[in-house]
Amino acid sequence: MPAPDPAQDPAPGPASDPARGRWFAIVATRLAGTAGAVLGLVLVGRAHDWPVKALGIAIVLAALYLIAVVPRALAHRWRSE
Repeated sequence: MPAPDPAQDPAPGPASDPARGRWFAIVATRLAGTAGAVLGLVLVGRAHDWPVKALGIAIVLAALYLIAVVPRALAHRWRSE
């Protein structure tokens, strides 16, 4: 029996699955938010004057918002019906 021809295979492979790319986008968003929160905490910990500490706190709050809201919004936007 000859081997099946991959060009005529009707089943799509994992590379063409849009859910995989969307999952990676959500994970990348969470990782970017985590990195931003760590950067903000380092900035707050090493700063000596209050404007820099305020900037660090603002970065941490923005990163926490990014971690909490953006992946959920993306999942809602890409939800199947």
